[in-house]
Amino acid sequence: MVVIDRFGSPLMSLRDRYAGLGALAIASGKAWTALNFTRDTSELIRAIKSGELSPGLVNLPKLVMLAGGLIIEAGRSLLGGVGVAGASGGDKDETSAKAGLASVQDKVEF
Repeated sequence: MVVIDRFGSPLMSLRDRYAGLGALAIASGKAWTALNFTRDTSELIRAIKSGELSPGLVNLPKLVMLAGGLIIEAGRSLLGGVGVAGASGGDKDETSAKAGLASVQDKVEF
């Protein structure tokens, strides 16, 4: 898991000892992608599949178009992003990210 602030700078990272070598880089990319587009990465994937966004976006540097990247908002302000990687599927990464955000939401609300 990687948490970044609204400027894209890392605030924290946490890696399970059994996570793959690329897990932190992928998680960071998911967080950055969500923050950059101010949309969760699973929403971006749906927008590409529906034609709302260009499929060419997947080739841009730093973007990781995989589920598991969420924006962090409180008081209608964008605070940052969180990315989770390493589970056996983006849907599981996203579930973990949402659970993590829910557990601290009362602390980030203004």
